[in-house]
Amino acid sequence: MPAFKTVLRRLALPVAVTLAMTAAGASYAESVRTIKIATAAESKPLSWGAIGVEPQGYEPDVLKAVNAKLPQYKFVMEGAADIAQETGLVTGKYDMATGGYYKAPARSKQFLIPDSPMGASLMKIYSRKDDKIVDMKSLVGKKIVPVTAGGGVYKFITQWQQENPADKIDIKASSAGIPYPDRLKEVQNGKYDALILPSNLGEQTVIDNQKLNIVASEPVVINNTYALIHKSDENKVLSDDISKALKELKEDGTLDKLSVKWFGEDVSKYIK
Repeated sequence: MPAFKTVLRRLALPVAVTLAMTAAGASYAESVRTIKIATAAESKPLSWGAIGVEPQGYEPDVLKAVNAKLPQYKFVMEGAADIAQETGLVTGKYDMATGGYYKAPARSKQFLIPDSPMGASLMKIYSRKDDKIVDMKSLVGKKIVPVTAGGGVYKFITQWQQENPADKIDIKASSAGIPYPDRLKEVQNGKYDALILPSNLGEQTVIDNQKLNIVASEPVVINNTYALIHKSDENKVLSDDISKALKELKEDGTLDKLSVKWFGEDVSKYIK
């Protein structure tokens, strides 16, 4: 009988260990929160990759580095069009969105925005080489590609015009949503004289690949870029965690390295 009991105990031990491991695994899985993130789908090298395609670029790499510092979360990324990003973020379809977003009062009311930036956006003017457009005052009397109404470029130009009333720039707002590679071609063929855009959308890649006779000016304005987070009590901790991780990545040089990798220059040095 004692021998029989010993055998039973030996058989029971692996079962108990297995149950304990299973319980521990289930507990760990429950403690890891999945964060669904919408990334820009067509903004190479900032971020690109449609739904079903793993996002690539600067921001996806930054998100991976952030996730490595925050094992309590599992980041799941998918590419989405700009309008789908913010709509999905408002409805809660996405927990977070990245796409070179600026911090603005309206966004701060609508979303949670971590204190630490993801990167920096350098606003530049793209024009034909022979036009010698080097700054905003060079745009007086020029035909400028229409900009998205209410967007960051529109707000910048409007503010600049208010601060420089003597230098009248003719700018039109548009909601046409024409891709910037096509806009660059419109500058090339003379339909417009200049295009104003953040340089982290991959314009230089298009210029090089298409062999366009277009050059970029020095930055006319610099803005920090941020992640946007769905506003909820639960996500306040997420926002704080991401802010802390981004601060560490800036201090340890990770953002510098990723910036050089994807943009060919240390854009992160412009972070304010």
